[in-house]
Amino acid sequence: MTHDLPVAADRAPSRPFGRLLTAMVTPFTADGSLDLDGAVRLANHLVDEQGNDALVLNGTTGESPTTTDAEKERLIRAVVEAVGDRARVVAGVGTNDTRHTIELAASAEKAGAHGLLVVTPYYNKPPQSGLVRHFTAVADATGLPIMLYDIPHRAGVPIASETLVRLAEHGRIVAVKDAKGDLTATSWVTGRTDLAFYSGEDSLTLPALAVGSVGLVGTSTHFTGALAKRMIEAYDAGDPGTALALHRRLLPLFTGIFRTQGTILVKAGLAARGLPAGPVRPPLVDATDDEIAQLRADCAAAGLELPE
Repeated sequence: MTHDLPVAADRAPSRPFGRLLTAMVTPFTADGSLDLDGAVRLANHLVDEQGNDALVLNGTTGESPTTTDAEKERLIRAVVEAVGDRARVVAGVGTNDTRHTIELAASAEKAGAHGLLVVTPYYNKPPQSGLVRHFTAVADATGLPIMLYDIPHRAGVPIASETLVRLAEHGRIVAVKDAKGDLTATSWVTGRTDLAFYSGEDSLTLPALAVGSVGLVGTSTHFTGALAKRMIEAYDAGDPGTALALHRRLLPLFTGIFRTQGTILVKAGLAARGLPAGPVRPPLVDATDDEIAQLRADCAAAGLELPE
């Protein structure tokens, strides 16, 4: 990265989507069909019991690669109707096809979403100029605020720091789900833009706050949400000791939820708690007995019960 861009003056952080968001799984019935009643029940739980300010639907955790465009729209409509008066609903619309992404963005906006999550185009590995063109085209085609999703270990390409600074000039590109794992880059961009950075890695939330991030888009927060939000609030209130204690407490589950693909363990944990989840769709596979036992141990280490 270069170092010739000005550093912004200190300012109060903007939180366009609040402090805590969960990338919600998509509940299915036993036969693998979309479970809208279950989705409504789970969304209410995540907002009312786990303290989420917003929910991300149709992300990777929501099994977006294996849900249809029609299912995605129906899910957004149901969740917006259920919790849209109490929480923001952010729709994942990113694909590796700019035209399809714009179509999903229009569908999500029509369905009532409050914002969009747009992941870096994956597998086809566009250059940085292609990323600028892609994200700008989506932002130009919608009236909704956009959170970019920077996750190079899945997408194959990072959004370079200079590219993020350039994209921040667009009025509707307001936030980043930051799963790059590079806190130096995070610090550099947050010092030069008004982009609201949300940690995309549960375990890095506290250090990310220290370099300018404003919150978390979590996976383990299906279970840790209330305590994770307390951690963020404690840091914001100038109580780093409490924030660190909560970080250390939750670390076994912040990391343990990813012992295998996160959706698999979230759905297993939700089922154990009697909450809607259902099976995963292929090519994912449901958790094994050993994986569930380990998840139960990770929950216990974090002081959270997972019933037998």
